[in-house]
Amino acid sequence: MVCLPPDGGAHKFRHMADRRLREFGCEQNLLSRPDGSASFVQGDTTVVVGIYGPAEVKVSKESYDRATLEVILKPKLTAKLLSCCLNSACMAAMDAGLNMRCLFCGVTCAIDLDGNIILDPTAKQEKESRAVLTFAIDSVERQVMMSSTKGAFTTAEFHQSIAICQKAAESIFQFYRDSVGRRYSKS
Repeated sequence: MVCLPPDGGAHKFRHMADRRLREFGCEQNLLSRPDGSASFVQGDTTVVVGIYGPAEVKVSKESYDRATLEVILKPKLTAKLLSCCLNSACMAAMDAGLNMRCLFCGVTCAIDLDGNIILDPTAKQEKESRAVLTFAIDSVERQVMMSSTKGAFTTAEFHQSIAICQKAAESIFQFYRDSVGRRYSKS
């Protein structure tokens, strides 16, 4: 992460270039062998996650009061792929019936050369931006659980990006509720 020093407002947040998330969809319980699975589609990005377990934990890492989650991810990540992976992992964890203190979702934004913040950027927009930020947001307090950043931005742009992604997380959490509601309301 590189933070640019404040320069009298030249790099202040100007306006949102795009406030919409790409359309997304999800299918749970699509794989037969895992304990939980989900496919999450967001725009042109699709991620399939399978959760297997419980599994034996190495004695050196065993902790009776905490569960262990091992994630193996092999493709080269772009920011939009990372947020889609987070969303798919959460849906798969729900499908597996894992106890979680809260749900989480991933949201990505980019800051273009003019300082505009673009929510859920395309691959082209990511490539042309000066910074790309991905956040994992919790469903209870809407706090940032994780951030992954690439590029240069000011502290003000970082905080504005968090606020925009927290607001966008609302629609993803609503999608989670609607998806689970539809799944369990089917007869």
